[in-house]
Amino acid sequence: MADRPVIAVVYDLGAVSPLAIVDHLEPLGDVLLALRRSEHTELNHALIEELATVVDLDPDPDVAAEALRRHRPDALLTFSELCLADTADLAERLGLPYHSVETVGLLRDKYAMRARLREHGVDAVRSARLEGPGDWPAALAEVGLPAVLKPATGQGSRDTHLITEESEGHRLAEELLTGPEAGPMVLEEYLLGRDCGPFGDYVSVESAVVGGVVTHWQVTGKYPLLPPFREPGQYWPAPVDEQERAAALALTTRVVEALGIETGITHTELKLTAEGPRLIEVNGRLGGFQCWLSELAGGLDPMQLAARIALGEEVEVGHAPTDRVYFVRSVQTPREGGLLKAVHGVRDVLEVPGVEGATVMSRPGEPMLPTVQTAELVSVTGITEDHAAMLAVVEEALARLTFTVDGPEGERVLTSAQCEH
Repeated sequence: MADRPVIAVVYDLGAVSPLAIVDHLEPLGDVLLALRRSEHTELNHALIEELATVVDLDPDPDVAAEALRRHRPDALLTFSELCLADTADLAERLGLPYHSVETVGLLRDKYAMRARLREHGVDAVRSARLEGPGDWPAALAEVGLPAVLKPATGQGSRDTHLITEESEGHRLAEELLTGPEAGPMVLEEYLLGRDCGPFGDYVSVESAVVGGVVTHWQVTGKYPLLPPFREPGQYWPAPVDEQERAAALALTTRVVEALGIETGITHTELKLTAEGPRLIEVNGRLGGFQCWLSELAGGLDPMQLAARIALGEEVEVGHAPTDRVYFVRSVQTPREGGLLKAVHGVRDVLEVPGVEGATVMSRPGEPMLPTVQTAELVSVTGITEDHAAMLAVVEEALARLTFTVDGPEGERVLTSAQCEH
């Protein structure tokens, strides 16, 4: 019997859990989890060691590459935004297919990404880079208002703000560009979405790239953003007509090609404007909750697809099912933070017709930090016949959830809507 291939996954907090990685990829080969040093991997180290062979990555890239080389991996990939740069560097050292170091540099730097796309005539969103508070006047003059201020490198809408007034923008730039953990920021033109009714005014396109050929397996719908840019969930398929869907796919193909992506998985977010889809950003890995949606829908497994591409297999990408609506709707943590003491109503949620599951994402007894970033309390999954039925099921499910939170105003029982105000 031939030896099973070794699939090395560089791991840190990201789109999928270690258990999901092992569960989905073990049918294809022996899974090795290469752990990036972080608080998350240290806290979960013992659990991860129970699941698969573990390699702790040394900060020295030469040492890290040698440690991996001893296991003779046949494939290298990651599902974590935090690990893209490390994975690209290791793949180059080990001679394995992955995004190039140059491409990951573009994917991880939002200003550099915009600059490349402007050079290729793909998307001309105005943007400016801020290294310090003194760059604010020039950035404002370049971009104008309204605009979005966000980290040059980041994920999950971390420190992302809509700027409509010059004084508020200057204050936020001063706050976010100073301090020991401050990093470069980007000021971008705010893209005004068209009226999408009860649905979000943006979508994401899920794609696979094999030998430079781009194939799209799904256009994912979104719920309306919560202020300022928190994402409360997504669903398959997006409620767009064929013309808008075709435009979204065509723009995504041009973006992926302009960034020089030759292999792997991409998750591209697009704003649906009155003039057509416009690029928000590109991620060089599987999008959050895509694994959950694929398990609900059956058929295409994007995690296995990513691994097969990394193994150099000839793959038929296919398309995710669109016969019904498959959804994940997450209740967000309160922006003001607090101590989560209890979650109520999960069993009642499971009794709602159309609901398939409910997962508590924030553990009672743990503090919730004040944040404008996407952070989930509970995620509800389900299947409905159409989008109207999905909205009704979500409304009923979320109405059955309450949360005991000890926050700035003392201990209170909050509804889902109050958490997301």
